[in-house]
Amino acid sequence: MAFPTTEEQVDRAEKEIGLALPPQLRERLLAENGGEIAAGDDVWELFPVQDTSDRKHVARTANHVLQETEEARKWPDFPSEAVAIASNGTGDYLILRPSDRASGQLSDTVFLWNHETGSAAPIDVDWSVQVRAA
Repeated sequence: MAFPTTEEQVDRAEKEIGLALPPQLRERLLAENGGEIAAGDDVWELFPVQDTSDRKHVARTANHVLQETEEARKWPDFPSEAVAIASNGTGDYLILRPSDRASGQLSDTVFLWNHETGSAAPIDVDWSVQVRAA
């Protein structure tokens, strides 16, 4: 189960990425840092930003967006400028690309990167917080 994080933690992640997150993703991470999102006809595990506020949060955010992006970049044909934000557990990723480096902003268009073809196509995402039933 994902928990909220703070502006400070999101700001730190943006600084490490070198680009600002799109508003919808930023708001989602503040409300629920990680968890599940719907995109296309699949359920995706949203990568959290690393939360260093205490040991419990560090452990819960070990699969943070920077770590997962580094792992994704090991795949052949993964776009070098892309930031991985979610995975469906099959090797595919939801990614963001810079709108342009001069703006310092990641685009708000989310792409589904297919590990089998190396291609990326825009995909609609439901950013609403989705809580699993207990």
